[in-house]
Amino acid sequence: MDLNRCLLPACALFLCVMLLPLATLAQEGSGRAQLERFSDGLETLHARFEQQVIGSGGEVQDDSNGHVWLSRPQLFRWEYGGDFPELVVADGKSIWIYDETLEQVTVKDQSSASMNSPLLMLTEPGRLDTQFEVREMGMADEMRLLELRSKSHDTEFDRILLGLQDDSLTLMIMEDAFGLRTEIRFLQIERNPELDAGLFTFQPPASADVIGNLPAGDGP
Repeated sequence: MDLNRCLLPACALFLCVMLLPLATLAQEGSGRAQLERFSDGLETLHARFEQQVIGSGGEVQDDSNGHVWLSRPQLFRWEYGGDFPELVVADGKSIWIYDETLEQVTVKDQSSASMNSPLLMLTEPGRLDTQFEVREMGMADEMRLLELRSKSHDTEFDRILLGLQDDSLTLMIMEDAFGLRTEIRFLQIERNPELDAGLFTFQPPASADVIGNLPAGDGP
């Protein structure tokens, strides 16, 4: 199981779409202003995505697609389809990562999954400028680009690059310290759809190996 494939994109996306309006003023046409308008009033979201993981030498290491669902303040579900299906569910207390092919479940405490993860911004959105250097990067492919570069040296990624168009998040690029580049394009975004609460619950299959500590009450 490649945890970078699942957990980091999911956490980073949650940062991008669940931020409260940012503390500093932004020019109306800027990438930051578009991000503000995208997040303003957003309670739930559903979208399709296409994802590529590109190695430091430019080779494509993973090519996948799937669906993502988000619900404020702490819930998300990230499904990868294809030949190697995987599932990431955050239920507000734990993050569950299920590799269907390996029949393996990894469970992490959601509040401490990674102290340097953008997931921290969910509970403290006002810390955006404390945690990141935020820069406008101009236009590319008709998108406004916004760069979030971590101020911490002890982090799993170097930067996140957001592509915004028509007040919507259409592209997210993550670059980690090992030269891996994860590119995610979002398609058919639905704002504030009604979502079944069951999307954000997970019960490990009886046949799956579980790695990590199960929450109280979930054990055998």
